[in-house]
Amino acid sequence: MHYKGQLITFAPNRVWRSYVGGKTLDGLQNIEEPSDSHFPEEWIASTVRAVNPDRESHVEGISTALISSQGTDFAALIQSDPDYFLGPKHAKKYTKNPMVLVKYLDSSVRLHFQAHPTAEFAKQHLNSNSGKAEAYYILDIRKDISDPYIYLGFQNPPSREDFKEMIENQDMEKIESCFKKIPVKPNDCFFIPGGMPHAIGEGILMIEVMEPSDWAVRFEFEKSGYTLPEEARFMKRGLDFCLDVFDYTQYTPEYIKEHFQQKAQKVTQYNDHSYKESLVGSQATDRFRICKSTIKGNVQKVEDEFFIGVVTKGSCTIKTGTESLTLSQYDTFFCPYGLEEFTITSSDGVEIIECYPPLSD
Repeated sequence: MHYKGQLITFAPNRVWRSYVGGKTLDGLQNIEEPSDSHFPEEWIASTVRAVNPDRESHVEGISTALISSQGTDFAALIQSDPDYFLGPKHAKKYTKNPMVLVKYLDSSVRLHFQAHPTAEFAKQHLNSNSGKAEAYYILDIRKDISDPYIYLGFQNPPSREDFKEMIENQDMEKIESCFKKIPVKPNDCFFIPGGMPHAIGEGILMIEVMEPSDWAVRFEFEKSGYTLPEEARFMKRGLDFCLDVFDYTQYTPEYIKEHFQQKAQKVTQYNDHSYKESLVGSQATDRFRICKSTIKGNVQKVEDEFFIGVVTKGSCTIKTGTESLTLSQYDTFFCPYGLEEFTITSSDGVEIIECYPPLSD
């Protein structure tokens, strides 16, 4: 299969989740009658299998790469030539794992309250090299939503004992009273470290970037008419074990906006109208990185790393040594390490979110 010198694009890769959404994604994928369902996420350039209760027979989550219009398992493709796709340093350090997972998330309801372990906790207690630090890049808000928000960190932290009782009793009024809404709008970017309890509000379309795991402590059991089975709540370890995952620090909304909402920092000026910004860098986490390139005219890009690209505004043509690829808003692609350089052309301007792995040095 000839793949060198090309950007990799993907077939649709919708994944079942226990909450409901996805109507916007249906529309983007030209589904005849868009509707919200239990397929509210699109996993992008994914080598990770989804962990879903009662769906063990369904292999879902791993992307299908399109090479010359033919579909192939993306995880297997990476494994076949990790030095080309990931780079030799990365492949050696991370055992051929890209170490970053990117999704579209399209909520129609508030998601379950949950938290994810830190990488340190996962390594010590879960025999895993990845926790699940996350970042959100807000793309759009549904028209019927007047106050889009996320919950992030405890604003009124409970004691460990009180929190356990709230969870056991599923006292959602008390659980929700531990939080205050953090307003969000398109182009906002937030970093969510492991341990921080959170929930995404209804009506939000976002890019979600995270460590490549599906570890989650879900302390709200029922959503959208579906009740999580017990094994899907506490990582199959029990509530007492999972209470150690949580960060019980009190974070005011102002502190969250100041310290966890990311401020763009320009890192490269390509031409008068084109530049690259860092959105999530080493000051926030060592688990992944996110940049945004804004390009108008012609720009030759030289990369020494692989990345996952998402076109968030406008359209462009990307020329490599072997092909010319036209991309529009919400199209996605994978840029292999071995591609190194390519040219992006956009007459009216394009914005591309670029999701990078942790540094391998």
